[in-house]
Amino acid sequence: MLFNSLDFLLFFPVVCLVYYVIPSLKWRNLFLLLASYYFYMNWEPVYALLLLASTVITFLASLGIDRYETKKKWILALSIIANLSILFFFKYFNWAADNVASLMDLAGISIHIPEFKVLLPVGISFYIFQALGYSIDVYYKSVKVEKNFFTYALFVSFFPQLVAGPIERSTNLLQQFHVKHKFSSEQAIKGVTLMLWGYFLKLVIADNLAVLVDSVYNHLDIQTTGGSALVASIFFCFQLYGDFAGYSFIAIGSAAVMGYKLMDNFRRPYFFSVSVQDFWKRNHISLTTWFMDYVYYPLVGSSTSQKWWCFCIFFTFFLSGFWHGANWTYVVSFSIFGIYLVVCILKEKRQKKFEKKYQLKKKEWWLWLNRVVTFFLVMFALVFFRANTVSDGFTIIRRIFTNLDGLVLFFNDKRVLLFLLLLFVVEYAIEYKKTSLAERHFLSFYTVSSIALAYIILLFGNFGRNEFIYFQF
Repeated sequence: MLFNSLDFLLFFPVVCLVYYVIPSLKWRNLFLLLASYYFYMNWEPVYALLLLASTVITFLASLGIDRYETKKKWILALSIIANLSILFFFKYFNWAADNVASLMDLAGISIHIPEFKVLLPVGISFYIFQALGYSIDVYYKSVKVEKNFFTYALFVSFFPQLVAGPIERSTNLLQQFHVKHKFSSEQAIKGVTLMLWGYFLKLVIADNLAVLVDSVYNHLDIQTTGGSALVASIFFCFQLYGDFAGYSFIAIGSAAVMGYKLMDNFRRPYFFSVSVQDFWKRNHISLTTWFMDYVYYPLVGSSTSQKWWCFCIFFTFFLSGFWHGANWTYVVSFSIFGIYLVVCILKEKRQKKFEKKYQLKKKEWWLWLNRVVTFFLVMFALVFFRANTVSDGFTIIRRIFTNLDGLVLFFNDKRVLLFLLLLFVVEYAIEYKKTSLAERHFLSFYTVSSIALAYIILLFGNFGRNEFIYFQF
């Protein structure tokens, strides 16, 4: 069930109404669990068994970890292997088989590996990582083991963030299912406004930009100029942000209406990041922190070697590329980010001395220069993220640096520029805390904002594109 579908617009109010009518916390949780599975089964009902399997494996493993101290390493390892095996088979098997066959062909050996005709289960990477995060938290005693299976199953399958995140932590969300939430009109109004902001990002910004981006990236013929490639690459940054951040804001808003607080997943990464490091503190926060907490920091351990830090950060982002999908484009894209971050680590001390010497941190122009440079560094890495093949990615970059004809072509649609300007103004106000109006006139501010957003969405929303980009991951 898509957030931007009529089915969800009917499903969500009914779920909220029934949820608050039910007086018992136990039955509320059970109802939400059934509603979440119904939400997920609207795609492919049989794949709910995979969701259930991952839930059962990690639940039993966590009980074992809590009970058998001397064997908990082996129990955790088996849980990780079992979950990653499910993920590998459905997401990577055919891709890995094709790559092995290609390597064998280069060696003069012809082999045939049977291909499995299976659809990629929606959200499998998200809920498996969320479940594994819980098992690891129990292993490190960061959270108490959950002994109620239905409560834990709800944590893994909670429908607002089930298929595209945020990838929640047991230290945050799981504890909230032990609290009976009372209806709060203030929280509900904020939640609905946040949902509308998410719909604005998705339907008005992302889906309108997608038409322009696809016309270049899906047609890399001789007519595609470097100018149009550059503009399409810039627009893709905002398409990706609008699409994925839009989903996250709808998820966070819908959870807020029911009294739940999900973690922030985006904090204005494209306009206000002053370095690539800062970008990844603001962009897809739930995944970045997951990899840092469960991959990078355990690898680094207590080492003080800068070379080892650099290797670990590159390896972490290399793995993150694989998480995104069975395509070398994602691996190349995130490997570039890994290289950026290694450079950031190596030059950090020198840059701090340089900025301190000339007091550059106090100068606004220096901050904006860093933001512009960061944006274009991110854009070039994301060229491969969007490209259909690695070769297409190099073609785009080569044309950008050799021929900037057609640079003005895509600026003919003034509405797109106007909406991007609106996005900047709103995010600027949030970034610099210029939101006192919302605090002083709460009800009128959010009411007017919601009406304005709804009007813009209905008038300018592109309702022809349904899928969210991150559903494929």
